[in-house]
Amino acid sequence: MLDASLTVTVGEGVSFEFTVTNAGHDPVEVTFRDAGKAEFVVYEDDTEVWRWSDGQLFAQVLQPARFEPGEEAVFAESWPDARPGDYTAEATLRVSEVDISARTPFSV
Repeated sequence: MLDASLTVTVGEGVSFEFTVTNAGHDPVEVTFRDAGKAEFVVYEDDTEVWRWSDGQLFAQVLQPARFEPGEEAVFAESWPDARPGDYTAEATLRVSEVDISARTPFSV
């Protein structure tokens, strides 16, 4: 069982920290679809205003990963040119097997 949380820090730009933790008692195996292991998206109301992966190319390599019980992985990115407003951030683990994501509101 993988749990996810998303922390947003506003300063010079906006920083995102997406933490995925195996909260279960058994190992969890997943397969990353490409080299971009996590996706970060920002919405204003219901409109997408920023996506971390836009304009990026990722190696098209399937990468297996195993989360042992209690193990966590942290993925971090930033949105450097955020403008003032109220937003919702969403982070998603880019794996084939399960839908693991977290959302949180924030203001700039």
